[in-house]
Amino acid sequence: MAAVGTGHRVTEESTGRSDRRWPRRVYGVGTEPDPRFSLANERTFLAWLRTSLGLMVAAAAVKAFGTEGSQWAAAVLAVLAVGVAVEAFPRWSRNERALRLQLPLPSTPVAVVSAAGVVVAGLTILVVVLV
Repeated sequence: MAAVGTGHRVTEESTGRSDRRWPRRVYGVGTEPDPRFSLANERTFLAWLRTSLGLMVAAAAVKAFGTEGSQWAAAVLAVLAVGVAVEAFPRWSRNERALRLQLPLPSTPVAVVSAAGVVVAGLTILVVVLV
């Protein structure tokens, strides 16, 4: 596919085959971005999923090995894990669409909310351990 990375719109006519990529809301608009940007966006998506898995493991560890009062910290970590996982795909989709339309990448509150949640969970564990 010679048009990839050149900023040209890739169509069925230009490639001789039907574009069946999903979701159409993302791939049905704009022009093909430089593949390096799409791959970086995919790596970021996978990093959010790894973060979610790490938060799940942390929640399970706090629940299993923490003291009685640390159950709240485990709950905060579990809720964050689900929230990060739920937001990962829509974030990827918004970013990929923006790349294809040559728009600025949209912001997301997930990073700030996640950081705040981890701080709350950490402070909860600290208070429980010290008391």
